[in-house]
Amino acid sequence: MTPSLSDLIQQHDALLVLFGAPTCRVCGDIKPHLFEAVQKVYPLMHTVYVNCNDEVETCAQRGVFSLPVVQVYLQGQKFVEKIRIFSIGALIEELERPMQLMQS
Repeated sequence: MTPSLSDLIQQHDALLVLFGAPTCRVCGDIKPHLFEAVQKVYPLMHTVYVNCNDEVETCAQRGVFSLPVVQVYLQGQKFVEKIRIFSIGALIEELERPMQLMQS
C-alpha cells in the first residue's frame, strides 16, 4: 500500500511535493530539474510527485487548483508554497536557512 501524502509529511522532516499532471507541459519540464537541484543541495530532503489527474481529492485537500504547485513541508508544517510561476534557484535559496538549522 502506498503511503498517503499526509503520512509522508509526518514521516519526513523535510519533504518537497510537486503537484502536476501529464497534460501540464511546464510540470513535466520542471520536474527533473527541480528534483535534481533539491537532491543535490539538500540530500536530506525527500521529494514526491503528485499526479493531480489521479489524486484529485488529495490535490483539493491541499488547495491545489492550478498547476504546477510546489509545497515544502518542514517537520510536518507547510513552510513554502509556490504556484504556477517560480524560480527553482530562488526556491533553493529560500530553503537554505531552515535546512541549515535542521541539519545542525
